[in-house]
Amino acid sequence: QVQLVESGGGLVQPGGSLRVSCAASGNIFSVNAMGWYRQVPGKQRELVAAVTRSGIRNYADFVKGRFTISRDNAKNTVYLQSNSLKPEDTAVYYCNAQITDDRYSTMEYWGKGTLVTVSS
Repeated sequence: QVQLVESGGGLVQPGGSLRVSCAASGNIFSVNAMGWYRQVPGKQRELVAAVTRSGIRNYADFVKGRFTISRDNAKNTVYLQSNSLKPEDTAVYYCNAQITDDRYSTMEYWGKGTLVTVSS
C-alpha cells in the first residue's frame, strides 16, 4: 500500500525551469533515501539526483549546477528543481525511494513517472 506519486512534469522551452515533486504515501514507518531517475526510449534508466534522509545530496555530472534536489521529511516528499533546461533533458522522470513500512519491511519503490519535454 506504499506508493509514490509524481507531479509537475510538462513542456518547457530550452533555458527554462521546471519543478517536479514526488510524495510517498501509505503505511510508512520511515522514508530513507529518495531520488530521481530519468529514461528516454531505447536507453537505460539513469540516476539524476538523490538525497539521504539527513540531506546528503548526490548529482549526475550532466545536471550539476543546473538541478537541485530537496526533500521535506514531514511531508515524505522529494522535489527536483530543474533550471537551464536543455532539449537533451527531455525524458520520463521517475521518483525512487527506499521506504520502511509499518511492518518494518524495507523495500525500494518507484513512481509511475512524469514526462518532461524541453522544446521550443
